[in-house]
Amino acid sequence: MIYRDATPADLPAIDTLFRVSFTATFGHLYAPENLAAFFAGFTPEAWAEEFAQPDLRFRIAEDEQGLAGFAKTSALTLPATVTSRPHELRQLYLDERAKGSGAAQALLDWAVEEGRARGADELWLSVYIDNHRAKRFYEKNGFEDRGPYIFLVGEHEDEDRLMRRAL
Repeated sequence: MIYRDATPADLPAIDTLFRVSFTATFGHLYAPENLAAFFAGFTPEAWAEEFAQPDLRFRIAEDEQGLAGFAKTSALTLPATVTSRPHELRQLYLDERAKGSGAAQALLDWAVEEGRARGADELWLSVYIDNHRAKRFYEKNGFEDRGPYIFLVGEHEDEDRLMRRAL
């Protein structure tokens, strides 16, 4: 596995991996119109606008088949109550073939270091309440549940959990 900072040329592959991974993991939870409304917010222009934000960073994992995963960090956007300097892991997605490869750990380690490099002393994320594999992974890495968060997929309200790790 090779890890590197993303470039604008990577955005179409990131979008594809995001859609495939999200649908494989969560697609069964939503009516087709809610899933379509959610994905409508992820246009090439929206990805490019995010990529251009100075505080937002993308890191990708690649193998011989291409993009295997990505992570995205930024300043805190979640509605968390903080008393220190936060940073956020906004997305971490893997292709099915990369699960169990160590790519998730490498991307999370990068996100932690990215937060530290930006002067943060805590890292926040949200995770779907019934995504037990992801919750175990984050807990194993020092994240603690800090309460509920409503995540909208179209008009469907999911309960996510806000999680925090001291850096």
